Amino acid sequence: MNASTTTPSNPSSADGARADGPGASTALPDLRPHLTRAQQWVQTLIAGVRPDQLDDPTPCDEFDVRSLIGHLYTGARRTEAMAKGLDARTVPFVSQLPNDDLGANYQTMIEASQRAWAEADLSAPVSAPWGTAPGAVAVGLYLQEALTHGWDLAVATGQPSEADRDLADTALAASRRALPAEPRGGNIPFGPVIESVPDATPTERLANWTGRRTADWPRRAA
Repeated sequence: MNASTTTPSNPSSADGARADGPGASTALPDLRPHLTRAQQWVQTLIAGVRPDQLDDPTPCDEFDVRSLIGHLYTGARRTEAMAKGLDARTVPFVSQLPNDDLGANYQTMIEASQRAWAEADLSAPVSAPWGTAPGAVAVGLYLQEALTHGWDLAVATGQPSEADRDLADTALAASRRALPAEPRGGNIPFGPVIESVPDATPTERLANWTGRRTADWPRRAA
């Protein structure tokens, strides 16, 4: 259940804006500030993980806490690679974790990614894990990736699991455009959409859209 491996149904307009016609990708919104804030939220969550939690399960079946953090490292490294004109697929699906401070190391990675994107042309094509797409689209999908996996990590480790409302709402809009409710499975590595409960938070609704059963994991407020 990862943006890192999914194939968007319409990768030219994954964030919900029109992207048809010559030069239309330049009309896509600039979500770099949103991604920066989402990565910073994830950093606080990684920093809050205790060593005894690293082998615990997460809502994303393929990951325990340790490998989920490794995959979040990969997300930061892949976004940097794309901004520099490199192929994101050269970065392994799960990065090896360092022996020292996990949160500090992730902070270093996201700062490098943010510096690279500050100089990047959002309308230029990048080599994303699912193929070629405008940079603005890749940023939008990695916003979704950071928030959904951030939610995974938060609930798995008993931390506050709600990101800022505007971040979750923006990421959900991007996901609805790039990741339709059907088809799911096979080459689209996401489970079926889960119907949100009436009092679901914005981040939970995003998690539901990507196939996560949020009701199975206790919610903890900030």
